[in-house]
Amino acid sequence: MIIAENVYKRFRTDHGVGDWILKDANFTIPKGKSVALIGQNGAGKTTLLRLIAGVDEPTRGSITRDCSVSWPMGLGSGLQGSLTGRQNMKFVARIYDRSDDIEEISEFLEDFSELGSKLDQPVKTYSSGMKARLQFGLSLAFRFDVYISDEMTSVGDKQFRQKAKAEFKKMVDRASLIMVSHGEKTLKDFCEAGILLSGGKAYWFDDLKDALREYNKEIGMAAKQRRAKRA
Repeated sequence: MIIAENVYKRFRTDHGVGDWILKDANFTIPKGKSVALIGQNGAGKTTLLRLIAGVDEPTRGSITRDCSVSWPMGLGSGLQGSLTGRQNMKFVARIYDRSDDIEEISEFLEDFSELGSKLDQPVKTYSSGMKARLQFGLSLAFRFDVYISDEMTSVGDKQFRQKAKAEFKKMVDRASLIMVSHGEKTLKDFCEAGILLSGGKAYWFDDLKDALREYNKEIGMAAKQRRAKRA
């Protein structure tokens, strides 16, 4: 279970403190429930993913986890650019007390990421897609109760995207997902519930279809307002 209580988040900028991205967000994600984070651009989806994963902390409020949560797949964070992909893998293995399994993890990563010789080159030389492949492969090599994905299934060519989706399908059989994707079909394929982010608030929906319906209403209203301003 993951519980967000009175979560506020904003960032400092070169011009001082920025606007609130999240304002008094509250929700509970039950154990074993796969959830889609939905919202317009700038609504705070990636920010909330980072908070849930523990990569960042709320400005106010708290997020409680009684389960193991992956790092956010697809964000490119958490990788040391001066180290090679394989060295990053060994570093992560030590953090998660899996040093004895490095050979097994390395074999899986080589096969899944399809990075070839690039796996032994510095991560700072990688494209964003290559970094995402490395992150995704690393995440799958470790067992978590909840996996976090930010547009992960859009990475790479068609063949790799199909491979990623197949792995996601296997993953859902043993764990749950918290996912951000601009593709409604992708969300429907993997998620059953939804959290709509709007105006800094988080609205929980037991049924993803209801969350998408409210989101599309919001999009429609925003489009009407833009047309009215231009008229």
